[in-house]
Amino acid sequence: MELLLVHKNTVDKNALNPDATLPFELRITDFEHAMQDVYDFFSDVNSLLSAKGLKRLDDMMRPAMLSGMISDMITASLAKFSRSLVENTHFNGHPDLIVRGQYANDAVASGTEGVEIKSTVKVGGAVDTHGARDQWMCVFVYETDQLTEPASKRRPMQFTEVYIGQVVEGDFRENSRGKLGTRTATLHAEGIKKLRENCVYKLESYAEKKKREERASTKDS
Repeated sequence: MELLLVHKNTVDKNALNPDATLPFELRITDFEHAMQDVYDFFSDVNSLLSAKGLKRLDDMMRPAMLSGMISDMITASLAKFSRSLVENTHFNGHPDLIVRGQYANDAVASGTEGVEIKSTVKVGGAVDTHGARDQWMCVFVYETDQLTEPASKRRPMQFTEVYIGQVVEGDFRENSRGKLGTRTATLHAEGIKKLRENCVYKLESYAEKKKREERASTKDS
């Protein structure tokens, strides 16, 4: 049986923005290390899955589950490297990262001193939240290659955008849901514009690279 070739990704340091405004003593290197932690995890797990003749984690997980897992991993890694932030130990507490010692037992149901972490495949970082509120929000945009054939040639998951910004309740729009749906809120046009003004990481996506190469090929011919 031929094993799938597992590619390991690395953070492109040239895509990091050293001039980004970072709250709570966060550093650009904290983001770099956190993203690399995720890349290392995917490489290790996919190598193990491949050795057993199984599909990559990227291919077998549902999108919502994958986004949730990546958000949790980024939260844990940023807490590990950050000088002042720790994970919020309250179950489903907000925000995900809180200032160390600010709340009893580093746990709070709904706090203000910290950063909420989100991940999404939506270009630009427009992601649903459980409610509109004043907060520091950090969004990691990623992409997975689930189309390239054969699967052995698929490229590894990669982060393409990271934004962090301080938003307020008025920056959100409420999303309409059915009777059984969970109420969510998303940054409206001006709100997402505010978030994107503070970019931490920006990398050409696989889709953008493909289009650029196709345009170049058409021009040359």
